[in-house]
Amino acid sequence: MLRPGRARAIVALLVMLMVMLASCAQIPRSGPVGKSKDEGAGNPNAPVFFPAAPRAGSSPETVIEDFYMAGSGYEDDYPVARQYLTQAQSVTWKPDKRAIVFREAQVVKAAGENEYLYELDLAYSVDADGVATQFPPGTKETIPVTLEQVEGEWRISKVPDGTAIPEETFKVIYGANPIYFYDPTFTYAVPDYRWFIKKNTVKSMTSALLAGPAPYLRGAVVSAFPSGMKLARESVPVVSGAAQVDLSAKELFDASAEDRQRMQNQLALTFRNQPDVINVQLRADQDLVRVEDNGTVLPPVLDKSVPARQIAVNNGDLVRYENNRVTPLPDIQSVAGLGPHSPAESPVSQTAAFLNGDKTTLYSIEPGQPARQLTTRTTLTGPSFSPNDWVWTAGPGATGAAEVVAYKPTGSAPGAGIPSVTMTPAWLTGRTVKDFRVSREGTRALVISEANGKSAVQVTGIVRNPDGVPKDLTVPITLLSNSAADQGAWVNGSTVAVMSGSATSTVVPELLSLESGEPQQLAPWDGLTSISVGNGAEQIYGQSDAGIFQRVGNGWELQLKGPTEPAFPG
Repeated sequence: MLRPGRARAIVALLVMLMVMLASCAQIPRSGPVGKSKDEGAGNPNAPVFFPAAPRAGSSPETVIEDFYMAGSGYEDDYPVARQYLTQAQSVTWKPDKRAIVFREAQVVKAAGENEYLYELDLAYSVDADGVATQFPPGTKETIPVTLEQVEGEWRISKVPDGTAIPEETFKVIYGANPIYFYDPTFTYAVPDYRWFIKKNTVKSMTSALLAGPAPYLRGAVVSAFPSGMKLARESVPVVSGAAQVDLSAKELFDASAEDRQRMQNQLALTFRNQPDVINVQLRADQDLVRVEDNGTVLPPVLDKSVPARQIAVNNGDLVRYENNRVTPLPDIQSVAGLGPHSPAESPVSQTAAFLNGDKTTLYSIEPGQPARQLTTRTTLTGPSFSPNDWVWTAGPGATGAAEVVAYKPTGSAPGAGIPSVTMTPAWLTGRTVKDFRVSREGTRALVISEANGKSAVQVTGIVRNPDGVPKDLTVPITLLSNSAADQGAWVNGSTVAVMSGSATSTVVPELLSLESGEPQQLAPWDGLTSISVGNGAEQIYGQSDAGIFQRVGNGWELQLKGPTEPAFPG
């Protein structure tokens, strides 16, 4: 068994060697004009590991353990790891197909002759395109391994493609990087976080971008690169700060000037955090393709912001909460008779929405018009607006199955029908939706649901028809949380804040990031019952019976007593 202590000792030794190398061989940040980085250009200070070669007389169990530990030596196509394989297996083994990340591991004997099982407590699984799936502690995976003797030494003759490395090693070798796609209108940039080996990021990011979005974003986002476009050569050199992206000529020349501009913008956003890359060049068969900026294509909005105001409830009516003051909502009639709760305001118009007192009926209201009833169910989540003025909620349908519904009341004449869409995603079967929050660019939604007393925090993609009408929700990804969350809000394009509200207990909100699998706990506070977030983690607000509090440093500071359930537009 590869015990945690031994794994940590091996990792510590490898890290020490890595640091020694980094101190002796820093890559220069300047040099002669025309100097080219290697084909997998990425972080110039990326770690390099030196795993141990096979030792004479090693047992089958040791060979298996050492083979997988050698998966840290990725440079030059895993040469040390291949030494643990028979010649035939060394030729066919594809380490880049998958990276399995484990917390603990042990080798056990299987039933067949010279057959073993590598049993793992799975932490992550990363596919060939860098899409990572996180797993809670206790998730098991078993890798079958067969060995044979070669010149008196045990070697692995059969093993699945991919590597398996300890979680500590993974966090040193790999880094999370956003590749960017567009919303269907090409107005907003949407991050799609991938995990790549830090030394090979530029080429890996380009290949992943051309392959398309992660499964949970397919159909929700679009790419400027047409399906089938590929790299013309298996490298993306960075020459004097320019990433030279050599693409298949036919597809590149068939694209319009606007699409080529969008391609370049998409790559520039994707490479924006790569230290070697200053700009992007599109090439066809290594010839430079000039991209003319005629002003018709605007760069996409990165991390869409929300207005500084909040909508809230005060003295039983809807109000505006801004600059620590409460004022009436402009031109909005009183809804005090409906007992408003869980208010929401459109980020692009003056339309508002709210639930009634027992949270069974959803209403919308526009300036100069009375409130309109949109739906009634046994329970509903608080409304959430998308940037194109659809208002969303979730609750059980006629059969009791969880449904997500969207309405577009803005612009509908009084008495006329209001456009609506009802979705019943299969992945919500048997679950109760606690909160549903559309992301600020409108392509994703935060979904908090519960089944059998267990809460799940997930992010789904919103699929729309060409006219922008919602159509479906994709199978989501799950973010691991330490709390039984029942509500949440978007902090920015890659982070959400969640908590389990309670008027009588101490509440610890958490930040969950698409970039990191580790929840960040915020300062605890007694009696928090709702949470709202503006632009970034410095604008997190919580509400309790004592008033509205804002997160300040590692604590909470009272802002105002009186208004309740504040919410930023969206």
